[in-house]
Amino acid sequence: MDDAWKQVVSEVVASYEKLGGLNNRDTHNMPSKRAVGGICEDLLQILFPGFHDHDAVHQHSIFDLTNERISSVVSRLETQIRKSVRIGDPHRPTGKTKPILLQFCRTLPDIRQLLHTDIETAFEGDPAALSREEIILSYPCIEAIAIQRLAHRLYRSDVPLIPRMMTEWAHSRTGIDIHPGATIGTHFFIDHGTGLVVGETCRIGNRVKLYHGVTLGARSFAKDDEGNIVKGGKRHPDVEDGVTVYPNSTILGGETVIGAGSTIGANVFLMHSVPANSLVVQEAKQLSILDKTRAAHKKSAPLEWHI
Repeated sequence: MDDAWKQVVSEVVASYEKLGGLNNRDTHNMPSKRAVGGICEDLLQILFPGFHDHDAVHQHSIFDLTNERISSVVSRLETQIRKSVRIGDPHRPTGKTKPILLQFCRTLPDIRQLLHTDIETAFEGDPAALSREEIILSYPCIEAIAIQRLAHRLYRSDVPLIPRMMTEWAHSRTGIDIHPGATIGTHFFIDHGTGLVVGETCRIGNRVKLYHGVTLGARSFAKDDEGNIVKGGKRHPDVEDGVTVYPNSTILGGETVIGAGSTIGANVFLMHSVPANSLVVQEAKQLSILDKTRAAHKKSAPLEWHI
């Protein structure tokens, strides 16, 4: 390596000292994105045995296989949690890690039951779905919801970093961004899903259906006397049972409640509550449809329809 390249390397290393952003094993090693991604993959195998494998799972081997997979996930997840809780305090005790992991694994059957309701709802509500197997294998919403439901259990146990890393792993794969803090009821269905955003303090009821491009976000952020954003607080809306929100609608605010049974039409921008059984639509501007062939002739008046 010649002197010019050594200078480049020295400048990059100097930026580590100046700007930070270095996962330095000499002080404390932080959680690994790759490791957390692998854990998410294996958790999906546990939730849907055979669906995330090269081959089907034999019934006679299911117990041993599940035992092996859970043991592997627990061992690796424990390592990542220990790293996360020690950030900023390498001597912080981690005696709660194993009980958290045990409780997390005990909830796996409950999470599978919730996902069963999600799959059934997708099958019943989507005419394009020809089988439940198709939904599990190919619908990105099932993967995103599954990881969020898993991450939510760790979030509620006050595990730092890891839950958000899990849901961002799913976000990168599916285009669906659901914060691990969001509380989601049964029979949840996201149709298509690309570009959907669900904020941390959202509370979503049962049998809610969201389309692609929907945002359940914050209206504004409180700031302290120095102009810094105040962390925490209820910032995102509540969506009650039986609500449908159509594509590209934006619903903002921690005090906003969408009443049960309501339908929010496409492209709606909403920052206040609506009562139960409301239909909220964005009144469209007048559309003009022109005959391009006739419009091309300057002497001919364009044929025009108004909608």
